[in-house]
Amino acid sequence: MTDDDRPPAGTASDDTGYEPLLFLPDSLRSEFKEPMGPVETAADVLLESVDGPLIAVGDVVTDHLLRAGRKPDVALVDERTKRREVDEEIKARVAAEPDLEAVNPPAEISADAVRTLLEALALEEPTTVLVDGEEDLLALPAIVAAPTGASVVYGQPDEGMVHVRATEATKAEMRALLERFDGETERCLRILEAFDARDS
Repeated sequence: MTDDDRPPAGTASDDTGYEPLLFLPDSLRSEFKEPMGPVETAADVLLESVDGPLIAVGDVVTDHLLRAGRKPDVALVDERTKRREVDEEIKARVAAEPDLEAVNPPAEISADAVRTLLEALALEEPTTVLVDGEEDLLALPAIVAAPTGASVVYGQPDEGMVHVRATEATKAEMRALLERFDGETERCLRILEAFDARDS
């Protein structure tokens, strides 16, 4: 989607529920090439340091955790990895019966995705969110909104799984990153901080 194709901020583009909110600027792309936390290649080893709610971002990450015996409390999947469709076996394990769905175009964080993420975090049972588009950037709002002490795990291409614990420091770091996005940053942070306050 080019700049000219984007609907005005705060308006729905169609009947899917998609509503634009934040757009990743080119100036920020390089910062996402570095992991935001320790990288682990073995899910069972990573899970040894998880002692609270677990949020997984990505199909392959979710699959590794499931096969290690831990179902994430929230899993955000889009049936793709490295911009290609995941194997049918992985798709069957992680996305066959999603609980919620959201629209989130690549290089964006949509209002629909943020609302659906918060809905999933509020549920007591494990919840899978199937994202139409791309789920990668949703790790940022997930860290901001996650309960303190929760773990957010996402994939780092060709390296492994990145484990970020939701602390005041990491939440502040993610808020600072979100503030550098284009779009309605203040609105996004208000939504996330209102939800995060429930954990206080």
